[in-house]
Amino acid sequence: MASNSSGNENCIGENDADAIQKFFRGPFFLSFTIGIPFCFFKLLFGVASIRAGTPNGLFLVAFGWTVIAWAMVDLVMNISRSTLDLLHRPASFEYCSIAQAGRIFNKPGVFLAIDTLLTFVIICAMLWSGWIATLTPYETILWYSATTLNLISLSLVSLYYEAWKVSK
Repeated sequence: MASNSSGNENCIGENDADAIQKFFRGPFFLSFTIGIPFCFFKLLFGVASIRAGTPNGLFLVAFGWTVIAWAMVDLVMNISRSTLDLLHRPASFEYCSIAQAGRIFNKPGVFLAIDTLLTFVIICAMLWSGWIATLTPYETILWYSATTLNLISLSLVSLYYEAWKVSK
């Protein structure tokens, strides 16, 4: 069967696919859709902990401030990673403080997975403790926005991956 194509269509398609994969795996996308939303979950958990500990729960208040500090450090790290990626510059640090600590053991990916697990525990704790109901309207919008961004991006990546598998 004769073809009118020059044979470059597959290369163009593959280059487009590579560009999309690069974007999905790049620091900007990962920080914006995973890292920064996770920071908001941590931050709001810290705020809820302080709220639950006030006025007599010194442990919950101290714990809440510790979680807020952790969230803020991670937020700065993620914003910095995104910014450096947009400037086409490499980052000399990880996405979060726990993964950064993992560099000591030459296992930042394992420690990043631990951070992810801890964030999922935070999400579950917020839901099961009922603390989510203590969020102010602004905090609730922040929680919903982080959840939406995180879940929609996960769905987009999954959809793209499935389409990519079918095209192979």
